Amino acid sequence: MSTRSEAVQRARADFHHPALFYRGAEEYLAGLLPFIHGGLEAGEPVAAAVPEPNLRLLRDHLGPDADRVRLLDMGRAGRNPGRIIPGVLRAFADAHPGRRVRIVGEPIWPDRSAEEYPACLQHEALINLAFAGRPVTIVCPYDAVRLEARVLTDAAATHPVLSDPGGERPSDAYAADRVIADCNRPLPDPGTAPAAVLRFDEDALIQARDLASAHADRAGLGRDRVLDVELAVAELAANSLAHGGGHGTLRIWTLPSHLVCEVSDRGHLTDPLAGRHPVPPTSVGGRGLLLVNQLADLVRLHTRPDGTTVRAYFAR
Repeated sequence: MSTRSEAVQRARADFHHPALFYRGAEEYLAGLLPFIHGGLEAGEPVAAAVPEPNLRLLRDHLGPDADRVRLLDMGRAGRNPGRIIPGVLRAFADAHPGRRVRIVGEPIWPDRSAEEYPACLQHEALINLAFAGRPVTIVCPYDAVRLEARVLTDAAATHPVLSDPGGERPSDAYAADRVIADCNRPLPDPGTAPAAVLRFDEDALIQARDLASAHADRAGLGRDRVLDVELAVAELAANSLAHGGGHGTLRIWTLPSHLVCEVSDRGHLTDPLAGRHPVPPTSVGGRGLLLVNQLADLVRLHTRPDGTTVRAYFAR
């Protein structure tokens, strides 16, 4: 029987996914600069998607090499954790077919909200599924000083390898499949009465779009974002018609920070990566949840054999 260490070594031949625990800027740079420079020296494409303060830190210390690295502000590109795999990680890896790539991805930082964190945790677990067997290394930095202890504990469950100034080691707590299953739980009660409830079928699809548009406008969203809300609700409703029994329920409510649109139906999603698969331009269909992830600032989802609920948040 192979040991966990042997399993991790085999994984390093293809996909490698360590969590980097750092304390302060010095350890951050000590952990990432050799990784980035090593990739450039090996002729491997390198990207770094981290929050803006750390992005500035990397850019300043990379010097001229900064122009050779794909640098992204994770606060923008990964505002919704559901868009990171298709729009950041897969987009970069797929742009370099047949080559090993290196990516720094920091999806969790102290300013993430309590509503966002479960989606971040789910994302970190799903990375292992999305890149299994691919020649990709994704290092995920974690601020060991400012993040809560439970976040660091969760990181050990979503990353097969842990790294700190003492070096790399296999994570004895690694359990990505369990985390993926645990993240698929009923969504928390919003604690407020919906401003609108609409049970829709094909004949009421336009009504669902109009209702979403009206509430987005009432919530103070700009015209472009109103259109985004309308399109996202239209995609979710269309999914209900096609895969959820031909009907569904739309609920809309307003929080101080977000407009929330929720669609539930009788469908069941069996693919944990639904909404995170890049879709080729020539493909017909398959873009519904992917598009919703691109449009919304946060997407939460719960699916079970007798129904699915998708909740999309739009910042006010």
